[in-house]
Amino acid sequence: MVSALGVAVVGFGWMGRVHTQAYARVQHHFPQLPVRPELVTVVEDVPGRAEEAAERFGFATTARDWREVAADPRVHAVSITAPNFLHREIGVAMAEAGKHIWIEKPVGLTAADARAVADAVAKAGVQGTVGFNYRNAPAVAYARELIAAGEIGTVTHVRVRLFSDYAAHPEGALTWRYERERGGSGVLGDLASHGVDLARFLLGDITALTADTAIFVPERARPTGATAGHTRATGGEPGPVENEDYVNCLLRFASGARGVLEASRVAVGEQNNYGFEVHGTKGAVLWDFRRMGELGVSRGTAYQDQSVSTVFVGPGHGAYAAFQPGSANAMGYDDLKVIEAHHFLRSIAEGTPHGATLADAVHSATALDAMSRSAESGAWVSL
Repeated sequence: MVSALGVAVVGFGWMGRVHTQAYARVQHHFPQLPVRPELVTVVEDVPGRAEEAAERFGFATTARDWREVAADPRVHAVSITAPNFLHREIGVAMAEAGKHIWIEKPVGLTAADARAVADAVAKAGVQGTVGFNYRNAPAVAYARELIAAGEIGTVTHVRVRLFSDYAAHPEGALTWRYERERGGSGVLGDLASHGVDLARFLLGDITALTADTAIFVPERARPTGATAGHTRATGGEPGPVENEDYVNCLLRFASGARGVLEASRVAVGEQNNYGFEVHGTKGAVLWDFRRMGELGVSRGTAYQDQSVSTVFVGPGHGAYAAFQPGSANAMGYDDLKVIEAHHFLRSIAEGTPHGATLADAVHSATALDAMSRSAESGAWVSL
């Protein structure tokens, strides 16, 4: 028997919409789920935005203050898609109120923030899922299987890249994303957090790192009104960009493997150029998010001049079969969030974590804090 589960979405920018659409689609792709999400409340403090979301997506009620959700007995699970500086306060409060939480990375501004939310979730006995969506790609799941099975031998090194141009325009508005107090660590929290999670998901724990960071667009105009996404602003009062546009980082893993992680939000000519190359003693696996359904695989006994084959993922690779019946049918970004919603709801139904957890968020945030310290000192930092 399928039971109803009241859900709320706190923060209705782009990511709030993505979560909402995932709730609407999840049972279509995973009909075996024993719970059915029902949209109870949407919370947004920008005038009119919550009402528009309710009319469009069917939320029963709207609110301006997230505290109303914490006190609402109709709500059993909450998506936290508000700005980073609110993650800790909202996450802890929702867990203490007995609500399961699906929270976007990087879960606050620091490792201490992520740890506070993780501790609250554990103490309350609720489930917590984190928005590390790229690990949900079927090709990434297949790469992990090949690595774990020793198909490419012992992993020697990995390169993880996350290049985007969303902040490249000098007229990009000086929103909360560019402030230390509200946005935290810039491209570290926004993109490198995904890179750390992918590296750990594929290769295991990181033990030490050294990093360098830079700000390439040092000043932006303050917006004169409400913003959503990466809005442009002209004529507003100029202010300093306080957090990083770019990071490169050398990694050491517990396995003995080495890695390079590089991320930029101001890479002109690059749009969502995310991916990795993992090399082992007998082969390699290569993935590009922009060709999400393909995995480059090199394996065999040739070593030198060994070819790379392209595998088109299909049923049997990760959660692909929930979306398409045959190989090489395309999936998209929003599908990764449907998989994530499934992990979240399954965790609630079974009382056992599935997918990325708050523990993964703590590991990622710990690495980000170490990157910041290393960039300041120029030294290696142990995790």
